[in-house]
Amino acid sequence: MLLPKRVKYRKTQRGKVSGVESRGTLVSFGTFGLKSLESGWITSRQIEAVRVTLSRTMKRDGKIWIRIFPDKPITKKPAETRMGSGKGSPEFWVAVVRPGRVMFEIGGVSKEVAEEAMRLSSHKLPVKTKMVTRPDYVAEVATKK
Repeated sequence: MLLPKRVKYRKTQRGKVSGVESRGTLVSFGTFGLKSLESGWITSRQIEAVRVTLSRTMKRDGKIWIRIFPDKPITKKPAETRMGSGKGSPEFWVAVVRPGRVMFEIGGVSKEVAEEAMRLSSHKLPVKTKMVTRPDYVAEVATKK
């Protein structure tokens, strides 16, 4: 699973997840991308689940780019602990995602395979998503002679 090697502060505040994404909104590396339509937290476990789903659906063909990284620690207090006594210890890591963010990209596969891979992987995420293509993408038409 993904997590930072080191961070400046061990515990962070939860923060607000409002507004739309201004960076990372276009498919830059691959041909097809999975774009977020809602804001939310994507955990490192969910990112790993999507990565496994994409690689299995594409049958290890093509290439996968993960465009988000979980760099926010989420703390939890132990069960049956009284109120007070400070903030809990970091339990897992999340990536903050806003609407418009391209989270995953794939390339080197056909459009049908990409659509199925993105459909299956979107079920692993807690936010609504849609598949997007590169702005300069032109579908290759297979011609038999």
